[in-house]
Amino acid sequence: MDGIINVLKPPGMTSHDVVYFVRKITGAKKCGHTGTLDPGATGVLPVCLGKATRLARFVTEGNKSYRAEMTLGVSTTTQDAFGDIVELKDAFQIYPEQIDNLLPSFIGDIKQTPPMASAIKINGQRLYDLARQGQSIDVPTRIVTIFDLRVVQSNNWGTAHPRILFDVTCSKGTYVRTLCADIGRALGCGAYMSFLLRTRVAGFSIDHAYTLEDLTDLAGAGQISLAVVPMVQAVNHLPLVEINPTAQRAVCSGATLYPAGVKRISGPIKEDAMVRVQSGQNLLGIYRAVQDMDTGTKRIIFKPEVVLGE
Repeated sequence: MDGIINVLKPPGMTSHDVVYFVRKITGAKKCGHTGTLDPGATGVLPVCLGKATRLARFVTEGNKSYRAEMTLGVSTTTQDAFGDIVELKDAFQIYPEQIDNLLPSFIGDIKQTPPMASAIKINGQRLYDLARQGQSIDVPTRIVTIFDLRVVQSNNWGTAHPRILFDVTCSKGTYVRTLCADIGRALGCGAYMSFLLRTRVAGFSIDHAYTLEDLTDLAGAGQISLAVVPMVQAVNHLPLVEINPTAQRAVCSGATLYPAGVKRISGPIKEDAMVRVQSGQNLLGIYRAVQDMDTGTKRIIFKPEVVLGE
């Protein structure tokens, strides 16, 4: 079974718990998720089966969308509801107009410092492991991109702790809880992320996600394959390079793809970009666009990153 199941992860489960569940009901020998979602969060978690596990990193590279809530006037050790409160401030003086004026400054490329309670590794150790050991280190900042950020609704204005529900679309590596904390810091009152729902990962949206109960019912009816989407959907955010039939054998063997073997390209492709190579609707692999240095003319050729075969 090769493909992807778009799972709606419930709160309280780790991403690895969901993978174990999917492996058990599908019987897939190879099974893996496409990027950790915190245990307390819910939402879209694409799980790859079979050959599709080789595509997981390309899904992870895709943009993500979230619906989140931040509560003003409260700062926690983890920047979310699961940490200890480290500071309380009365945010009654903050009003919607201040939020509307501030949020545009967080759109585009911004700097973030990941929280200690995160899964990234520093010198081979995950930050949350160091935090559990009582250690605190200087975490390097990173550049992330916020593509869209808008308020959905808000309430409790004029009280100590207003709440703001918002939607955000962002690049890989963005911490929404850090975004909340940084917005709170800019307002001068602090803030933490009190709710998180991931609504999209690359081409997978919450509108087409399956709950664990849905998957259990399908498996019980012998119809779990209905939840498995083709591998190409995992990478349909990558530019398309469609090949001529005569080039298929070479591509499936991992050979370099030259312009003569290309039938169609979906649009301009920059050097070093990842592309999906297809024969019709059949995904054959993921290739990298590189500059051909062996000829006197300037042209892009494609080198294999992942070869899926026919």
